[in-house]
Order: sequence, then C-alpha cells, then structure tokens
Amino acid sequence: MAKQFDIPSIYQSPIIRTVKESRQILDPRKKDLTPSVLDFGPIRFLIPRHFGFCYGVQNAIDIAYRTIEQNEGRPIYLLSEMIHNPTVNEDLQRKGVKFLFQTDGSEIIPINSLSEDDIVIVPAFGTTISIQNKLKTVGIDPYQYDTTCPFVEKVWKRGDQLGQKGFALVIHGKYQHEETRATFSHAAQHSDVVVVYNPEEASILGEIMRGVRSIDEFDKYFGHKCTPGFNPLKHLVKFGVINQTTMLASETREVMDILRNAAIEKFGSAQIQQHFADTTDTLCYATNENQSATFGLLEEDADLAIVVGGYNSSNTMHIVELLERKFATYHVRDVSELISKFEIRHFNQWNKQIKSTLNWFPSEKPIVTVAITSGASCPDTLVDEVIMKICSYFSNTRSIDEALAEFQTVQ
Repeated sequence: MAKQFDIPSIYQSPIIRTVKESRQILDPRKKDLTPSVLDFGPIRFLIPRHFGFCYGVQNAIDIAYRTIEQNEGRPIYLLSEMIHNPTVNEDLQRKGVKFLFQTDGSEIIPINSLSEDDIVIVPAFGTTISIQNKLKTVGIDPYQYDTTCPFVEKVWKRGDQLGQKGFALVIHGKYQHEETRATFSHAAQHSDVVVVYNPEEASILGEIMRGVRSIDEFDKYFGHKCTPGFNPLKHLVKFGVINQTTMLASETREVMDILRNAAIEKFGSAQIQQHFADTTDTLCYATNENQSATFGLLEEDADLAIVVGGYNSSNTMHIVELLERKFATYHVRDVSELISKFEIRHFNQWNKQIKSTLNWFPSEKPIVTVAITSGASCPDTLVDEVIMKICSYFSNTRSIDEALAEFQTVQ
C-alpha cells in the first residue's frame, strides 16, 4: 500500500482532488496521459494527468507540520525554504518557523547561535555535508527532522555506489540550486565531480574530453563548478551522470546520451560499460510523470496555458518552458496575480522579471479553453482558486458540482 501522508486541510482542494481521485480509479496504472476536460460552459479547462504535490513534497509537508504540532513552544528552524512555494513557506513562518539561510546559501541566522534544544528541519532539497557538520557541532542531529526527498537520496546513494567503484560524476543541474549544492557536496566525498547545466554544456564537456576542444577551455566553462583539480581528460575516463531531480527528465537523458556518445567515440563501444555508467534508473518518477503529462497537454488545442507555482521553482519553470512551445503561457504564483480578465501579472523566467500583460484573456471567443497545471511544490488549492477566478469572468458558467458530475461521467 502506498504511504499515506497527513496534509493540512488548507492545502486540500475540492475541485482538483475530485479530478485526480477519479483519474486514479479509472487509470490506476497511470498509463493514460490524455488530459481531463473540466467544462464550465463558456470556459473549459484542460487538466493534465499528473501535476501538483509529488511524493517528496507531501513527505516534507507531513514531517514539517507534524514537527511543529509536536514541539509547541520550542524554537523551530528550517535550513532554508522547505520547498519552492511561497504559500507553504509563508504559512510555516506564520507558525513561528524561522529560516537559517536564504535560497542562495547566504546566512540569515548563524548556526553557532543555536543550542542543542533547538529544532532544525532539513528541507526537501537536502543539505550539504558542511552544514550537517555545523549542526552536529552545536549538538543538533541533522537527521532527526530531515525532510530530504527520498528520490534525492536515491541519487546520492547511486553516486556513492559509483564513487566506491572509482567513477567520477557529472551532475546535470543548476549549480546554485539548493539540491545541486547538496548533491555536489555528498558526491564530492567519494568522487571527482563537475556540473553541467544543459545539453550545450554537455556537448562542450564531451568535446574537451575527446580533444576536439582545448583542455584550456574547461576552466572557462566549468572551473567554478567542479571539485578541485578536476581534469576531464583524466576523470572522464570512467564516469556516470546523475541529476538535480527537478530538471527536465528528457534533457537529462539528452545530457546522458551526449556524454555516452562522446565516451564511445573516445573509447569504442565494445567496453563502454567500463567507461560510462547507466544511471537512467535514478531519474525522479514524479518529475518524469509531470513532464510527460505536460507533453499530453501539448497534444491538445488551447487558447492559453496557466502554470501555478513558485517563481524560484525549477520544476515549475521547466513545465512553463514546455508549454511555451505551443501556447501563450502565464506563470503565476497564485490567484492574486490575475488582476482581471484584462490584466495578469506573471513571471518571465528568461529575464527573471515579473511582468504585467494586458488583454491576456480572449474574451471575444464564445468558448475559451485554458490548459492549467502546476509545479510539484504547488498546493492544489491554488489551482482551484485560479479556476474559480477565471470562471468569475463569466455570468453563465455551470456550477462546480455540474462540471465535476459531467467530468466523472465523461471519463
């Protein structure tokens, strides 16, 4: 039986929960990636098969809120944002939880100011060996209230296994992201490590490894994000690729393929397993499911797409990136960004700015179709609120019960 999590009622949603529960009954093996249609009459919503809270996020929320409930009156700290969703983090802060670090790693409250009686929750991204040791120095067990995602830990364990066999590691991730910093720290205990951001960087690394590019170019591209003394000519003779779990799974596979092919060109295909480790089994199933379901949305026709999620959420931004290939796509943190049907505020990840767009909603159309989804750290309640706000733009929509009843019979 799948593990059951105790999720606070403020994050539970009447609309999306009904859709998800119905799809689970009808498609228990999760093979049908066709989106659901929630029809309110003049406005239709395409809802993907998978989205919202993943296993790791549910696990983190369960542990964090249970910790607060069971330790009333004691000082409680989070190393940094528990997940990349402002609604969740702000609620934890309202309950008295304080953050020790910013998401970029800069210190807010010194660890050495804490005592052994204080509680420190490790976020879902995990943390570095250095921070674990600092906590131990002040008498705090870093594993007692640890919400590190089990799939992040799976990546660490696989990296450790490869390190014990003498493999170097390439991490596909954003070097400054909390999860990648943690993964790098754990991997560097046993392996020489370098981080690549995307397939383009993987191609550059592969060309340096094969001698197509000069070794002098390594420092230019990777010198700031590798273990000391990393030498691709020496260390990429035997290596594997692991990833930041919130990256595009399809992109991680591409990075793996690029570097595997580079190894084949250099060493030949006959003995490739001695030079390149197959680590595809470490890809996060939840990230893969959500992204596959997003590709399902792209098979449909819609007038626009809305993605709900934190503006510093890597997995959310990758979903936006996919949907932008076909639809006018708006990334909003919550319903407050929908100013009216004439104006919307949304995040542009390419220039890292919140912008305002006018006339975003096609009011002139008799029926408007909106593809709507969210990131893995976004509560379904926030998606419900966006749906109801858009429905309020019309005076003749069906009720929620009518729309859900039709959804259930149509499915």
